[in-house]
Amino acid sequence: MTEPGADPEVAAVRSFWQGLGLPGLYDVHVHFLPENVQRKVYAQFDEAGPRIGRAWPIRYRGTHDERVAHLRELGVRRFPTLPYAHRPGIASYLNGWARDFAADKPDCLWSATCYPEPEAAAYVAELVADGVEIFKVHVQVGEFHLDDPLLDPVWGTLADAGTPVVVHAGSGPVGNAFTGPEPLHRVLRRHPRLTAVVAHLGAPEYAEFVSLAERFERVHLDTTMVFTDFFDVEAPVPSEVIARLGDLRPKVLLGSDFPTIPYPYAHQLEGLVRAGFDDDWLRDVCWHNGVRLLGPADPR
Repeated sequence: MTEPGADPEVAAVRSFWQGLGLPGLYDVHVHFLPENVQRKVYAQFDEAGPRIGRAWPIRYRGTHDERVAHLRELGVRRFPTLPYAHRPGIASYLNGWARDFAADKPDCLWSATCYPEPEAAAYVAELVADGVEIFKVHVQVGEFHLDDPLLDPVWGTLADAGTPVVVHAGSGPVGNAFTGPEPLHRVLRRHPRLTAVVAHLGAPEYAEFVSLAERFERVHLDTTMVFTDFFDVEAPVPSEVIARLGDLRPKVLLGSDFPTIPYPYAHQLEGLVRAGFDDDWLRDVCWHNGVRLLGPADPR
């Protein structure tokens, strides 16, 4: 393992959070998947497949152990696995794998997913009763409606429990009939206390998803990939949205999309600074909000 500070990337990330007086970073948008599924995901990015739409060279391709070690070197003290079901019948497999993966890693959030299928209400209720910490759904990949009737009891269970769900609902990188703010809005009208974390600030429909966070008490946003050069080429965050994010400081969470990013981890943090957010905002977004929403990090 690289000694902290020996690698320029590690040094840059650690300097960022140390300069803010933080114990590390709380990253709510990290992916770990079973090897067979991970290979297929990488292939989609390598081929710039129809859900990707552009060249997307993945920077971090190590083994699971190597990637966990790298996050720890960077000072990421808490992270999820965020599996996401892309078809019926796979959610239980992903959930079992994610449960086992987190079992011996105190800094890894126990994550799960669901899909609109008859079994969803039962397995989500069981996971919540057992103590699962966070869910992920990805409608752009899964191609399903968030307000599918089969998911209605799922949202009710999660709303009652307060269990957060990271929702990729924005139309980036390539929109389809299932993306955009309105499906989530319909779910929230029915389940207004659902704790939803909108991935990627809802890119590119930033303003609309920010409005949902302003309107609904438990809607949050994550910073995943926004404010980076890679996203700014096609979907820069408007200045008026940046101003509104300042007022939404308690509801914004750091996300990275590690390992499936085409730039160094530090670049996401540099982008937050470049956007003009002050140190108090950065402290809350990069640490305190995650602790408040998902619990303390494992002390190291």
